[in-house]
Amino acid sequence: MDAQGRGRADDIDPADQWVLNPNTGEYELRLGPSAPQSAVPGPRASGARGTSAAGGAARARRTAAPARRPGATAPGGEAAAPRGRGGAAAEPAAGRRGRRPAPRKSKGRKVLMWTGGSLAFVLVGVSAAAYLYYEHLNDNITSVSDDGAGTGGFSKDRAINILLIGTDKRTGEGNEGYGDQGSSGHADTTLVLHVSKDRSNATVLSIPRDLITDIPDCPTTQEDGTEKVIPGKQRTRFNQSLGQEDRTPSCTMRTITELTGLKMDHFMVADFNAVKTLTSAVGGVDVCLAKDIKDKDSKLDLPKGEHTIEGEQALAFVRTRHSVGFGGDLSRIELQQQFLGSLMRKLKSNDTLTSPAKMIKLAEAGTKALTVDSQISTIKKLADLGAELGKFDTKNLTFATVPVVDNPEETVKATVVLKQPQAQQLFAMVRDDVSLTEVKQQKKKEKAAEAARLKGSKAPASEVRVRILNGGAVAGSAQETLSWLQVEEGVTKSENAGNAPEALAKTTLEYAPDQAAQARRLAAILGLSGAAMKPGESVDNSQGLPAMTLTLGKDFKGAGVPLTTPSKVPDDVQKSTADKVECAK
Repeated sequence: MDAQGRGRADDIDPADQWVLNPNTGEYELRLGPSAPQSAVPGPRASGARGTSAAGGAARARRTAAPARRPGATAPGGEAAAPRGRGGAAAEPAAGRRGRRPAPRKSKGRKVLMWTGGSLAFVLVGVSAAAYLYYEHLNDNITSVSDDGAGTGGFSKDRAINILLIGTDKRTGEGNEGYGDQGSSGHADTTLVLHVSKDRSNATVLSIPRDLITDIPDCPTTQEDGTEKVIPGKQRTRFNQSLGQEDRTPSCTMRTITELTGLKMDHFMVADFNAVKTLTSAVGGVDVCLAKDIKDKDSKLDLPKGEHTIEGEQALAFVRTRHSVGFGGDLSRIELQQQFLGSLMRKLKSNDTLTSPAKMIKLAEAGTKALTVDSQISTIKKLADLGAELGKFDTKNLTFATVPVVDNPEETVKATVVLKQPQAQQLFAMVRDDVSLTEVKQQKKKEKAAEAARLKGSKAPASEVRVRILNGGAVAGSAQETLSWLQVEEGVTKSENAGNAPEALAKTTLEYAPDQAAQARRLAAILGLSGAAMKPGESVDNSQGLPAMTLTLGKDFKGAGVPLTTPSKVPDDVQKSTADKVECAK
């Protein structure tokens, strides 16, 4: 690719754009062989600290400096280095890939300075090394409007939520054999990346494509700039939120917000080529198989053991599902999480970080393969985002699958529905920025306050006597809670007392002093905070016996969903961390 980024990129490897500066002993970006070349710059003055090769290249493009004759004097009085064929330095062997001298330690540190802040963003295709081809890479980026579905952009002082979508639309050379014939594509693979406010940890939620959910009305910007509202759809597959009926990624953003309560900052959409080009750019991704896999549909054919895969083979790996686990989409999700964890480890390795050639290839592949929202449609904005996303440790990146069960309305099981209350508990943890790893559990003072609130004996669930009122929750919540308490929790001495006299913003539990043990038990079952417990008086239930009063306020989220954020992931939620090597079964 020509460093001018225009018209001459077909037969030049980006890796060969680097040459050794004999004056500094460092690799620097070379302008295209067919363009006039400026002299290789000499050592930087002390006042020029922080100036990169990319900045020099950009300035050279803007000023269009004329080429100098070998031996001519460069600005500042130093003789320009003689240039050989194609504008390379006079030591041609140093400018050829595969024959460069081993870089010194100082160079490795400089490469890390250029790239280290954006490692997690490289996970989805772009790194800070994109600065090296600033103007060219800007032209590579494809963006579409978020139609007001996002927050308007990430902020450095709050948590970040990124929607990552893999579409099965057949785009790009060599993909004719994949996807649905003539399809506009679906949200085939959907991940929600949540990076904590303090950047100590991150969570990736996988949304099953066959999840039955509601798609809201979607205001969508058309190609001609006009706006069209695409009607919503009730009780349909999640993957219909993209592509179908002209829905754009902004509609998938709205669907995610409706489903999880999480507002997205940005989205990125990858096609089949993204997997192929990104894995090739890093020199392959290491995977492990616990058994032989031969899947005629995905075209994956690998024996048991460890392998390094890239390109078409990597795409086959992430698409396979019939030969792993239970042979469905949920098994494929686990396989994809293992793959992404391995890719993350590869991207964070020194083998990638200290290789300018790989970082350039990643920048090229990422900017070509991804479609992003218009809020992050420049290299500068992408790199700023990457700097924030790259701060957490791999061991604190947790992959989790939204808990689901087979759709009870189907005889032949083809779709799934949320498993409650586990799904809502998981969503609450992410919304409230609670890590799924041990790095960021509740603060010590919060734990102490919770322990103090529940200090003392708790009555058995069978002895808890409570009347349930609906004081602003969704209609039917009192009956739903009654059934859950009696059937699932053994609180059999409970009853539905109808609607409260007035609506409340917050759920409360009122109890008499002699009912404190019952109140502690019910608070533990419901996940009530200390603020929700209200010492007061008891009331008579329908049998004339003293009972507590539970009033469900507007904050009530459903039976079994704690009103305080859980500090521990529900036991049956499938999860793993990016630092662990796992083998596909």
